[in-house]
Amino acid sequence: MCLIVLAYKSHPRYPLVLAANRDEFRDRPTAVAHFWEDAPHVLAGRDLRAGGTWMGITRTGRFAAVTNHRDLRRTWTGNRGSRGILVRQALEMDFDPADIGDHEGFNLLYGSLDSIRYHTNITTTDTPLEPGIHGLSNALLNTPWPKVQRAKEAMERAVAGGHADLSDHLFELLADMRTAPDDTLPDTGLPLEKERAISSIFIPGESYGTRCSTILLVRNDGTVLFEEHTWPGVEKVSYALQL
Repeated sequence: MCLIVLAYKSHPRYPLVLAANRDEFRDRPTAVAHFWEDAPHVLAGRDLRAGGTWMGITRTGRFAAVTNHRDLRRTWTGNRGSRGILVRQALEMDFDPADIGDHEGFNLLYGSLDSIRYHTNITTTDTPLEPGIHGLSNALLNTPWPKVQRAKEAMERAVAGGHADLSDHLFELLADMRTAPDDTLPDTGLPLEKERAISSIFIPGESYGTRCSTILLVRNDGTVLFEEHTWPGVEKVSYALQL
């Protein structure tokens, strides 16, 4: 997953409002969000190659989501297991960051919905997520990449507007295909034209791009709305849970 924006404990009715896009190669086999046969309490999409996921929630209110940290100049050693397995581990068991193992750079949001934490193996940070609006892409939490800043501003407008159709506003946020000006692009080691092509919130690329858009709304009464739109073809799934 390459963009997550969330309003955490900053809305009078929704302690968590989250919108996220998963960006991936088009040919990587994937299952849409569902309750897993081998873990029926887990609601998430599934990477059919490695068995993990990019974001999910359980019936008991555990949440986890991951993004890759992109720095092509950094050299990684070791087994470099799938980072999607981290999300599965954080959803299925008590999660200890000290036991993560070796992975390429990642950012992980995890924990119970009322006590989400942020972990990264870039700085070995593991801290509680503070109330407020946060954005996470392929750098550290709240790094002001253009897409992150644009998404945070749109989230702020969405939650401040008191809209009854909040989910529609969030999917509109996630559909933004505007690329950033060259002089605002991050330097992660990619060629300029590729950095530009993936600078939009929604990436429409043919071989690599946004595979699904997901929103998660948690009400004060424990009602959870999970909606996902899968691209291309726009397959839609929607689940309502009561924690």
